[in-house]
Amino acid sequence: MSVVLVDAGGTNIGSVRYALARLGADAALTADADTIRRADKVILPGVGAAGPGMARLRELGLVDLMRSLTQPVLGVCLGMQLLFEHSEEGATECLGVIPGTARRFADTPELRVPHMGWNRLHIERQHPLVAGLDGAHGAHGGHDRWAYFVHSYALPPGEHTLATADFGGAFSAVVARENFHGMQFHPERSAAVGARLLKNFLEL
Repeated sequence: MSVVLVDAGGTNIGSVRYALARLGADAALTADADTIRRADKVILPGVGAAGPGMARLRELGLVDLMRSLTQPVLGVCLGMQLLFEHSEEGATECLGVIPGTARRFADTPELRVPHMGWNRLHIERQHPLVAGLDGAHGAHGGHDRWAYFVHSYALPPGEHTLATADFGGAFSAVVARENFHGMQFHPERSAAVGARLLKNFLEL
């Protein structure tokens, strides 16, 4: 099985590759359209802002390619947000393969933005990507469903939401539409939960 990481300028590439290697997947980092098109699985990582992320994909000539992929695709953190139609961050038009707009969390005295740290995942509907995270093995009400987040923008829950988390209200933590999937948190930093979700993706 060939797995590729799209070289869209994310700074978490090394840790994502290491997490995949622990699962037996040697993921190549590439911006080559033919390599991406031929891969069995495609992962779009990303750390930073939506505007530069989309600008990088445009510079590489990968926007239409990403939209046309038919194999399983996974967007991680900013990569998930880029799968949607739009981001309020810089009024950015994104890939548009999943409906929705990423909006900034509201700053309040109780909530500091960015949302940073561990948060519990709430499974909203069953899907192979979230298999095994239903809390059946959690001795204390789902302690097996905590993931590590770092983000200021988020997608509201919708018909393509598989799991939510809460930060001043529910937001989409895991999404799927057809062959496109997303995780708002960092699976490579989310211990056993992250490893399970990456394994699930590799087995799709």
